Amino acid sequence: MNFPKEGSQLTPPHQSEDFKWKDYCPMVFRNLREMFKIDAADYMMSICGNDALRELSSPGKSGSIFFLSQDDRFMIKTLRKSEVKVLLRMLPTYHDHVRSYENTLVTKFFGLHRIKPSSGQKFRFVVMGNMFCTELRIHRRFDLKGSSLGRSTDNIEIDENTTLKDLDLNYCFYLEPSWREDLLKQIEIDSKFLEAQQIMDYSLLLGVHYRAPQHLRSLTTIREDGLGIVAEEEDEISNYPQGLVLVPRGTDDSSVIAGPHIRGSRLRASSAGDEEVDLLLPGTARLQIQLGVNMPARAEQIPGKQEDLFHQSYDVVLYLGIIDILQEYNMSKKIEHAYKSLQFDSISISAVDPTFYSHRFLEFIEKVFPVTS
Repeated sequence: MNFPKEGSQLTPPHQSEDFKWKDYCPMVFRNLREMFKIDAADYMMSICGNDALRELSSPGKSGSIFFLSQDDRFMIKTLRKSEVKVLLRMLPTYHDHVRSYENTLVTKFFGLHRIKPSSGQKFRFVVMGNMFCTELRIHRRFDLKGSSLGRSTDNIEIDENTTLKDLDLNYCFYLEPSWREDLLKQIEIDSKFLEAQQIMDYSLLLGVHYRAPQHLRSLTTIREDGLGIVAEEEDEISNYPQGLVLVPRGTDDSSVIAGPHIRGSRLRASSAGDEEVDLLLPGTARLQIQLGVNMPARAEQIPGKQEDLFHQSYDVVLYLGIIDILQEYNMSKKIEHAYKSLQFDSISISAVDPTFYSHRFLEFIEKVFPVTS
């Protein structure tokens, strides 16, 4: 569709130059948005409204550029033509997978578009759900593949916006046992789906919210359900929220904050009589707990790993999902595998066939979320 600057019968006037807009598979993506209860007008205002998109500081390894919508709900990523082809090829099975597994952790795709300015090159982009759209501060974020070659961020200054990698992870996370079982089961289902699509090189994106800033000292007591209660001693901040409290789901959901793009079922806790529970953060909010969203856990430092700014044991809230799911194991990746296998241990490299990749990925994630001791 053409969008002239002065507007037309079908398009509003705008301040940019004339451009052409294309929607790929509009009916399928419309159905996906409806599945996640995303209003069509809200969607278009988020990505095309007067409020400018925010470009993230560093581009992806592939050269893609990332943007965030002003309301933080959507992540926009530019795609290569080859990635567009992969997404279009797998879109029918992706749609079926998301519809069949409401707790799926794979990237939520909401739209695939192309813009061609009158005096410039066309570019293609996909609109995805932002996993870290939360009121809580994400203190650490990790991109985990299960490989080791080149999987560290050495010699850089680390802050909250740094995406760390496998070898940087010096904590493991203990979940309620039933949550761990559900999480690993869903990751296995999602990995098998990607394996069937001949996809590899995907990651588990993990965001960690620590329940106290680094300059607070804390004592952690561990409950029988494996979760911790943090008793904090004040250093610089007064009235800081304490601990993680699970409460039975109330009858009034108006006071409960759900994560964005939520479809799945709420999680149940054995400590609450196997009832659905919410996470109560004193002074902050009452959060709806679902697989990959607002998940309370206990983080423990891995013995022998480098000391982090945070303490050896901590209450945390986790956000996670499977990202970068558009890389096929094509001829280029097969050549990369053959070349790197001559120089390095083939088990350590990312470029491996999808079957081996999914098995290694799941084995690594099982270590990240060990059985509660």
